[in-house]
Amino acid sequence: MLSYADEAEFDVNHLEQLVSEWLQYNGYFVRVSVQVGARARGGFEGELDVVALNPVTQHLLHVECSLDALSAEKREERFVGKFERGRKYIKDAFKGIELPEVLEQVLVLQFASGNVRSIGGVRLVTVREFIREMYEGLKGTSPSSKAVPSNLPLLRTIQLAADAARTAPSEHRIIRSNPDLN
Repeated sequence: MLSYADEAEFDVNHLEQLVSEWLQYNGYFVRVSVQVGARARGGFEGELDVVALNPVTQHLLHVECSLDALSAEKREERFVGKFERGRKYIKDAFKGIELPEVLEQVLVLQFASGNVRSIGGVRLVTVREFIREMYEGLKGTSPSSKAVPSNLPLLRTIQLAADAARTAPSEHRIIRSNPDLN
């Protein structure tokens, strides 16, 4: 089994941040980079990338995000451990809050073939699929009348991209295709 030091550091990457923002936008209470399994001599067994609870639907979610390019065998080994820790420690991530019994776990992975739909015993969503989910969810919203809140800057950028896709290309650009034009 891989040690935590082999897996990741305790910081948030942009993919974890984007997952967090999408879940917050959709009504979830979210925690990111939750250190779990405190060891007697210090340190932790690992960390959970994103854990979320929707208090209205009672949907409890644990999402691991990865930009790795590991072999299938190494990925399986790595994520089996991460998701086992998620099941073991999810209640510690939301101390004092009554949680639903069912925990859904998802892996968001940058480099995956479309044929693989599960790693580590959980559902796989590719980054492409996730970006499309957000784009589709935001494409009918207006940055002027229904702007994504400013505390969700990455998601707000996706909203701006979805809105910009409605317009035709133009020569009005910061970097012009022909800089000799005045």
